[in-house]
Amino acid sequence: MSSEETRPDSPSASPSDGPSNRPSDSPFRHENTARDEAPQFVLPLVVRIEKAEPPARTDALETAARAVLEILSDERSLGEGQWSQAIRDWQDARIRKVVRRARGAEWRKASALEGLTVTGEAAEVRVFPPVPLDGWPKELAKLQVSGTDLDDPEPPAAPDLAGPVLWLSPHVDMSAGKAMAQAGHGAQLAWWELSEADRKAWREAGFPLSVRTAEPRRWGKLTVSGLPVVRDAGFTEIAPGSCTVVADHPSLRG
Repeated sequence: MSSEETRPDSPSASPSDGPSNRPSDSPFRHENTARDEAPQFVLPLVVRIEKAEPPARTDALETAARAVLEILSDERSLGEGQWSQAIRDWQDARIRKVVRRARGAEWRKASALEGLTVTGEAAEVRVFPPVPLDGWPKELAKLQVSGTDLDDPEPPAAPDLAGPVLWLSPHVDMSAGKAMAQAGHGAQLAWWELSEADRKAWREAGFPLSVRTAEPRRWGKLTVSGLPVVRDAGFTEIAPGSCTVVADHPSLRG
């Protein structure tokens, strides 16, 4: 399922109001960039969904979010790394992510392409360097976007509130694929708002995080807390401007 984020709804989204230690490479530092006029790229994510053993929904969401963090922090995405230009081109335009599903031979073919596979408790998500919106590799282009409806066999445990939590809106219904893309957006917003020291600590810890649906009362407080908020562009499933995720990282709490 495709998705696209906008700038975070937080004071730190503004260059004049942002924390002095926010990295200068944040793609959200320019308020007036004509992002729609730039060539458009997309970050492909493929979730493995075998018929007999599909992953649990929350496991898939958390694994997708960590996959985004893994590729953003990978040495190949930084400096003059082999993926760095693709990452820069992607961030100069709309920050689009598309989640597709694969199993069996499809998964094996996708896994042979350049990228990273991230595993959760049972979920497997492979993330690839950004590609042009109309330039997908044929092995990925033929994969299905629909059919990513996953469930949690048991209600997920309460999240560790001392650690990062990506809170999903209780007011927006999303397929698992859509929610995976939105969780990835939330993780990316948190990443860009962190200092270099906090990024390093998070990565060295293995990017621990939880994805949970907020209770309505908590959600109301989160959306005005100053934490990064994802607003969807409305290309698929939900209305434009819908608040979908609040990225609650300990280092960003006021």
